[in-house]
Amino acid sequence: MISLDEALAIVCAEARPLGTEPVPVIEARRRTLAEPVIAEVDSPPADVSAMDGYALRDAELADGRMRFTVAGESFPAAGFAGTAGPGECVRIFTGAPIPQGLDRVVIQENVRRDGDVAVIETMPSASRHIRTRGSDFTTGEILLKAGRLLDARALVAAAGADLDTVTVWRRPQISVLGTGDELVEPGRAKAKPGAIPESLSPGVAALAADWGGALAARYRLRDDPAVIEAAAAEALEQTDLVVVTGGASVGEKDFAKSVFARLGLELLFSQVAIRPGKPVWFGRARGKLVIGLPGNPTSALVTARLLLAPLVAGLAGRDPARALRWFSVPLAGDLPPCGDRETLIRGQWSGEAVAPLSNQDSGSQKTIADADLLIRHPAGAPARKAGERVTVLEL
Repeated sequence: MISLDEALAIVCAEARPLGTEPVPVIEARRRTLAEPVIAEVDSPPADVSAMDGYALRDAELADGRMRFTVAGESFPAAGFAGTAGPGECVRIFTGAPIPQGLDRVVIQENVRRDGDVAVIETMPSASRHIRTRGSDFTTGEILLKAGRLLDARALVAAAGADLDTVTVWRRPQISVLGTGDELVEPGRAKAKPGAIPESLSPGVAALAADWGGALAARYRLRDDPAVIEAAAAEALEQTDLVVVTGGASVGEKDFAKSVFARLGLELLFSQVAIRPGKPVWFGRARGKLVIGLPGNPTSALVTARLLLAPLVAGLAGRDPARALRWFSVPLAGDLPPCGDRETLIRGQWSGEAVAPLSNQDSGSQKTIADADLLIRHPAGAPARKAGERVTVLEL
């Protein structure tokens, strides 16, 4: 049995990107750039107006001219094609190109229109309200570095660079194998005495998706070694990462690890000295990564957040450390002494402090839904009082 830090080091060492692929910008949300985004255009592509108003010569305004004949209009998609002579201006709209020879935009709130004449009624501010060509970025400029997660803001820049596709790290394809004779699909347990809804797969799949993975296959399996082995072999053939829930303890029907052993499992660790989640295991079989999570919902989700999240993040091209950002906050309630295993206590924000939840049972599903944070309580740590600072991780 190894420590949590040792397990995390092993997982992060195995969390290497799986390869790259081009994807359309419109489909690239939450993907990770494998290559930088380099602008293929200047932005803006010309000197353009930053406001709706009238374009004119600043020198004429400085000389006291307050009335200008309107020579035409300039729109973003159709600039003014003519030439504005002395004493003339051009009606202009935000984003429209500045006509040749003009160098100032007076906003429309300062202007009264009198037929074909624009009358400056209020002396404008010093701002010329012009965005010069390339003032945002220029052709060849790096807008986004490799490794950037493509959120909404990054996608604006990528599309603005005039790219239709971006090169990203491939998403790991994940299979989830849920084992247990008692498990049935959600919605069917009430009709079958003794049945339990299979609640882990949706949570594990959602967590993996949050960190860059994609659910490729989901299996609900009875506790039959032959059935589990057939599904495991198929999952290893078709996907990058196999997640097994349940079957990780030492009961008579805990077959998962032994089934994968027959498929060439090389264990990287088999137990971690944490509570909850001690039975978690991790290894390789047939060249693919396999992680076994406990069957109890809270144990599974806690270990998935600790170990599966950085693993998936790294496989998807992200820095695994992004999934392990521990930080310090004060306690809003007392903690008892910790036993001989490091304990991850489910907590909830209470103002700017964390309140330990009262129900810490490893099978509780409501508690894991209520929790915001995991409180790290080291093995052998003394009791902690409200107000003391503890180390936490966001769930």
